[in-house]
Amino acid sequence: MPSFPLKVTRLAFAQLEKVSPTVAGRIAFELFCRTPSRRPKGEKARQVFIAGRSRLRQASTVRLALTRGMAAAHHLSSQSGSGSAPRFLVVHGWGSRAEYLSEMALGLRETGAEVVVLDLPGHGASSGRRLDLKIAAEAIVAAERHFGRFDGVVGHSFGGAAVMMAAGRVFPELQPLNAPRIALIGSPSSMGEVFNGFAAMVGLGRGSVGAMRNRAMDLVGAQVEDLDGVAVARRIDRPLLVVHAEDDKEVNVGHAQRYIGVSPHIRHLWANGHGHRRIVSAPEVIAAVASFLAGAEGVLRAGDRKVS
Repeated sequence: MPSFPLKVTRLAFAQLEKVSPTVAGRIAFELFCRTPSRRPKGEKARQVFIAGRSRLRQASTVRLALTRGMAAAHHLSSQSGSGSAPRFLVVHGWGSRAEYLSEMALGLRETGAEVVVLDLPGHGASSGRRLDLKIAAEAIVAAERHFGRFDGVVGHSFGGAAVMMAAGRVFPELQPLNAPRIALIGSPSSMGEVFNGFAAMVGLGRGSVGAMRNRAMDLVGAQVEDLDGVAVARRIDRPLLVVHAEDDKEVNVGHAQRYIGVSPHIRHLWANGHGHRRIVSAPEVIAAVASFLAGAEGVLRAGDRKVS
């Protein structure tokens, strides 16, 4: 059953559509891009956040200037202090922040790498209350420009979609992400599907959906259908690890299945039982991602391996 706030939102859009579908669509897109509160939701999340903040105390924080505002990047230097250590980037999902991926970050660091954990705009220590894929891609590219070329990138949920957009040069005015290896965890592969799901959730009619899409095109500079990770994967053809739980209730497993057979360079890991959020701290997932980013070819084959 829809929550009371959602019922109110749907009623408001229904009334506004009668007056102006264009205005309704524009407001819907701004609501779509509005980032949630940064405070942990509930006691369990608060405890996870506190533990993550403690783990990242050893990191130095760099503020990256963007077209609008700034993004905070938390840098964990290599434990060996070697200048030749591999460099990895970790990017969180919608409504998350660096602290929630701290176990992944430290797990990658234990391989001898230096690790950068990015707070996307509107999240964590970064500025703003608005985020879209272009803004996220700009922050990712800014991190690579500041720290140098990453040897591998991990993106969870929305962060994974943003990593693919940055790597695929979907936004021509941004330099592409050059990392040769990418790991996606619980990530949507079709932002068009996410977009349509949001429009249906708030009850937009056809005219308002069209206006919402036009507004997205005006601000992001790409058609919603072009924001597709599978198309990017086919175009860049780099080693890609797709990690997903079949019981993920936030990002349907179909998003991961779309990558099957796209390229021989794509591997799948079905981390069943870990859902959407616990998956980033599961030891076996961290180990698999670390192995993949380190260049272990043949460790995983598409559709062959499950972790339960």
